[in-house]
Amino acid sequence: MRLDKFLKISRLIKRRTLAKEVAEQGRIMINGNKAKASAHVQEGDELTIQFGQKLVTIQVNQTKEHIQKGEATSLYTVLKEERREE
Repeated sequence: MRLDKFLKISRLIKRRTLAKEVAEQGRIMINGNKAKASAHVQEGDELTIQFGQKLVTIQVNQTKEHIQKGEATSLYTVLKEERREE
């Protein structure tokens, strides 16, 4: 599944276009490598996303095309959340 689509379906980022912009800015990494919006995400991958001053690291549990809003958090597990000081 494409990275931008996974971020939208999992509701980590509300819109696919916003997910694409964040990826183009180099603020998303898959398994330690900078990722483009078109990068392939699969189960077991570790994503690190920079939201402003916050770094969130998640592990992908599942990749589904369609999921209900209440079940979206089952697609990933948050491994760590940390604040960045700049």
